[in-house]
Amino acid sequence: MPILRDQLRLMVIADSRFLKGQDVVAACRRAVAGGATLVQVRWKAAPAATVVAVTRALVAAVPVGVIVNDRVDVALAAGARGAHLGQDDLPLDAIRPHVPPGFLLGISVGSEPEAERAYPWPADYWSVGPCFATATKPDAGSALGPAGWAALARLAPAGVPVMAIGGITAVNAGSVMAAGAAGVAVAAAVFDTGDPTAAARALGVALADNRS
Repeated sequence: MPILRDQLRLMVIADSRFLKGQDVVAACRRAVAGGATLVQVRWKAAPAATVVAVTRALVAAVPVGVIVNDRVDVALAAGARGAHLGQDDLPLDAIRPHVPPGFLLGISVGSEPEAERAYPWPADYWSVGPCFATATKPDAGSALGPAGWAALARLAPAGVPVMAIGGITAVNAGSVMAAGAAGVAVAAAVFDTGDPTAAARALGVALADNRS
């Protein structure tokens, strides 16, 4: 899956909590200019209509894929590339027959029981974490560290790319790439910096220097 792996190299998560008044389209365009390869819309508290509008605007504005956190219905309505699901969302295997061919479906995995549950699902990629301590998701659980991340990643089905998420910065991204990550997903490390272009570029350098 070389094309998918390239898309997963640097996913930036457009989370309203970290944009802090920044225009989401402008911020994401700056992140893509710095090397972001995929944008995830995570607009947890907003009504569906608002998330559809934000996602549509991003789909029209950035030259990379846009996916939506949790909301498959929103992703389909907005013409997004796919959706990212958590363990508490509708089971991915139940959703797959109802989305068009090529629609990306990713799944979050944070423990061995979750890996066992997700293993038979036809996910396009896994997102395993948290790798490091993070304030982005208070309910994310204890940090796995690169070794713990690698142990969970090995439980993914053969051929399914595994991303790393949780507390990742340009300083520590190399350690999870060296552990076998297909790419990383970040929110605060890009959008809570004041310069999404420079932050994404710094992450891109770290990823390129440590690609497994």
